[in-house]
Amino acid sequence: MNDLVRINDLRVEFALLGGTVEAVKGVSMRIRPGSTVALVGESGSGKSVIAQSIMGILPKAGRITSGEILFADPVRDGGVVDIAALSPNSREMRDIRGGSISIVFQEPMTSLSQFHTIGNQIGEALHLHRNVGKAQGRDTVENMLKLVGFPDPAGAVDKYAFELSGGLRQRAMIAMALICRPALLIADEPTTALDVSIQAAILKLIKDLQAEFGMAVLMITHDLGVVANIAEEVVVLYHGRVMESGTITDIFRRPKHPYLRALMKAVPHFDMKPGERLTPLREITYETGPMIETRAPWPEGVNTDVNVLSVNGLTKSYTTRKQAWLGSREVTRTVAVDNVSFDIRRGECLGLVGESGCGKTSVSKIIMRAITPDAGTVTFNDRGEDIDLLAVPDDEMMPLRRKIQMVFQDPQSSLNPRMTVFDIIREPLIIHKTGSPSQQAEMVKELMRLVGLDPRFLNRYPHSFSGGQRQRIGLARALALKPDLLICDEPVSALDVSIQAQVLNLFKDLQKDLGLTYLFISHNLAVVDYVADRIAVMCRGRIVEIAPREVLFRNPVHHYTQRLIAAVPYPDLKRKLDFSKFGKPGGDDPEKWPMPFAMGPGHPSAMFDLGHEHYVLAAEGASRRELVQ
Repeated sequence: MNDLVRINDLRVEFALLGGTVEAVKGVSMRIRPGSTVALVGESGSGKSVIAQSIMGILPKAGRITSGEILFADPVRDGGVVDIAALSPNSREMRDIRGGSISIVFQEPMTSLSQFHTIGNQIGEALHLHRNVGKAQGRDTVENMLKLVGFPDPAGAVDKYAFELSGGLRQRAMIAMALICRPALLIADEPTTALDVSIQAAILKLIKDLQAEFGMAVLMITHDLGVVANIAEEVVVLYHGRVMESGTITDIFRRPKHPYLRALMKAVPHFDMKPGERLTPLREITYETGPMIETRAPWPEGVNTDVNVLSVNGLTKSYTTRKQAWLGSREVTRTVAVDNVSFDIRRGECLGLVGESGCGKTSVSKIIMRAITPDAGTVTFNDRGEDIDLLAVPDDEMMPLRRKIQMVFQDPQSSLNPRMTVFDIIREPLIIHKTGSPSQQAEMVKELMRLVGLDPRFLNRYPHSFSGGQRQRIGLARALALKPDLLICDEPVSALDVSIQAQVLNLFKDLQKDLGLTYLFISHNLAVVDYVADRIAVMCRGRIVEIAPREVLFRNPVHHYTQRLIAAVPYPDLKRKLDFSKFGKPGGDDPEKWPMPFAMGPGHPSAMFDLGHEHYVLAAEGASRRELVQ
């Protein structure tokens, strides 16, 4: 066999209480030695089930009913073993799992133990599969951490997962997977939870290590931009079946299957024409109703062309205390939000973008009064009356809370699993004593139709809905009180591209039909470009650039904005990422950025007006010529 892995007519089914579900339906594919194969499809298409079958880690309810997974194990000098025929708990399978085939999971925080150091967890795989001593094992772990780009490998060995950033946790997972130099690395959505610059660094890391170790990679993803930049061959799945497969050139330049073509049309990108819409695989049909459309009018004579929200000089820092030697304590002060100012006009969508940890969510929590800032003001225009939200006493906030609502990032954890959908959507109406029980019930039905869901499903629980449907339920709950401002914190980051297209189109339609005002927080620039009117870019707690969306992407001025845009993977073979620009954990140091954009204690800075509502943060005294050259 010339292939490293050859899958022939694989079928996998799950025995559930309601009956048997066939998750993989006769899949055949191959992985050549040293190659990169991308397994592409929506959530539920069977991608992860195939990976679990190769690793022999299917859940108890799952079993391989037929087919072969032939693996040319290098340990056997190319001898072929059928993994599908092996018992998952057999010695032979345990030797392959982690030794010859390794996997990197989607969410490193839940994949890593919080009670063991990084060194212990990486070293465990090494000691299980290789005969090495304790000292040699530690040296090997340090060398691997250095290889995957840890800035301080010796110190990282004794750290815990919660002490690392998201990007470093993912690097630790890659180090654990590669410690035994496997012949095949399975990467199951390894960059979904990461922002674009860290994603680019992780993709570069995988490519570099693949070249160094000569291993094959099975990349499982729903992001066609990632596929275009890393894969050689592509297998497209839908409902457990292979719709299309071929080389990367065939898939992107000569797509044949309607499903693949539709998947490509659902991806937001920077080249979209004015008024062009994403085309989801399944369009949402929604309708408004008289109860939702009826809103309290603004007082006569009041100017309606106003800023609904004005944020000025927001600053928030956190202090951590760590026990040191002889009972002393180390005190560390971290500035999460540093003098942030912006306005949101009535009926506008302002996008707030930046890497994880830049302060985006802290800003939203300050606006919602969930945390208290050190300094600054948040002014909300309540139908002509300016109110300083931070100065309002707690017992007087209730009337204002109904006018500012939030849509959260993770629809799974933001909905109570013990409440029906009816109770979840009705809850805000009960808390704010809005309408009679019969009026509340009718309003809930209208809200379900508004987000494109059938009111007949109101008695179901959240677990019986898909991720996109749960996010629409969260949106319905946020709209129940007919707010004037909606804060959306990464509302589509947990969704795959086709469902994401549905939800983004719904946001745009509701903004138009209901006159909604959004603060849309995301790390995905292509998503923000699609929904936002103006965009503010955040880095290290500061807004470094703010402009109308067409101005920002046509003419990004700040060094950081240019880096972010350069890190976005396009689903286009002619516009591949330049991986030579990425690789450092956490990005480069703002203090070492080129002048006049360097940030830090020794670089006092100010916002400069470039005209056409375009503002950029730069060193005090910088000239316009320095900024735009």
